Amino acid sequence: MTITFYYYSKDSQINQLKNEMQLVSRGVELEGIDYFDDLELGEFRITWIKTDGSVIYDSAADTSSMENHLEREEIKQAIESGYGESSRYSNTMLQQYIYVAQKLDDGTIIRLSTTQNSIWYMLIKVFYPIYIVFLLAIILSIVIAFSLSKKIVEPLNNMDISDPKSVKCYKELEPLLERLNYQQIQLKKDKEEIEKNANFRQEFTANVSHELKTPLHVISGYSELMKNGMVQSEDIKKFAETIYNESRRMSNLVEDIIELSKLDTGVVEVKKERIDIYILCQNVLDSLQSVADEKNISLKLRGSSCFLMGIPNILYGIIYNICDNAIKYNKKNGSVLVEINNTANLHPQVIISDTGIGIAKEDIERIFERFYRVDKSRSREMGGTGLGLSIVKHGLLIHKATINVESTLNEGSRFIINF
Repeated sequence: MTITFYYYSKDSQINQLKNEMQLVSRGVELEGIDYFDDLELGEFRITWIKTDGSVIYDSAADTSSMENHLEREEIKQAIESGYGESSRYSNTMLQQYIYVAQKLDDGTIIRLSTTQNSIWYMLIKVFYPIYIVFLLAIILSIVIAFSLSKKIVEPLNNMDISDPKSVKCYKELEPLLERLNYQQIQLKKDKEEIEKNANFRQEFTANVSHELKTPLHVISGYSELMKNGMVQSEDIKKFAETIYNESRRMSNLVEDIIELSKLDTGVVEVKKERIDIYILCQNVLDSLQSVADEKNISLKLRGSSCFLMGIPNILYGIIYNICDNAIKYNKKNGSVLVEINNTANLHPQVIISDTGIGIAKEDIERIFERFYRVDKSRSREMGGTGLGLSIVKHGLLIHKATINVESTLNEGSRFIINF
């Protein structure tokens, strides 16, 4: 726009010079040099030049000091065609000028010139109002932006992060607030879990101490009596057997604690193998046959080969602990049945049923807790550590299996394992 206006202004100046030159030429032809007396020139400069190039009159300089103008471009054009024009920098006036020249009838030349505005001048002069508006727009934009941004972030600054669900802010922030709310819920759950675990560890430590203390007291007391000769010779065997049983009980407890700790921390052999669960159950029942015979309890295995991927020793421990309990808490002349259900090897199922004393409904949910016993006196009498079913629970978690318990008091229980 500036460049276009610049050339338009230049053309307008030339046209104006032409019009003024026609008037001056006519005046000089009629009046000669007297025409210039008391003439108001305004912004124009007038020069009258002889045919030899010397200056007769100049409105802006002393003619005696001016050089010959015969070589000037506009003068050459005027001599040749009667009219000439050009633009150049004037060393005399130290400005850019536009020149137009016309040859008179007597051969002399009248030349008019005016200052040509530079493109920078045009930028400053023509667009000066635009610059002011632009500056005002910037100032106004800064003020509005500051005010608007303050208004936008005010709800964010006033958000109660501790309760994201109550925040009613921007719709775009709803996913973030939902995420924060979810994280807060998780943090609360984690905190509760940490507190629960802390209490659980404290309870576990107390239970371990108590379970170890009882057999230690028995062993210590019986040993002291034997050492001081306070036991009759016929009772020594009985005392020794008690000490042996209590030490075995302690050993079993320590082994179960170590096994449970491994399962808790994940420090177990995680290499899984293709296992026939039917054969594994058969091996468990074979190892428990002598214990079952003592109570005249029959052990039965029903089903067929069923393969799954698992950790052999952990799976063995799961089946063993459930079957061992089924024998311990069974009635005399009772039975234990292990069933293998094979659904095309997709979801193997093991069901262990007994005809024992059963479990009350309020106790079923807690039997997998560590050291929880339905009948504490009977459990100690049976030599249980209270950790067997906890080991079962952790072993099943490793294999992503579930267990359901169905039981009726004085009728028996069913443990259903779904792999």
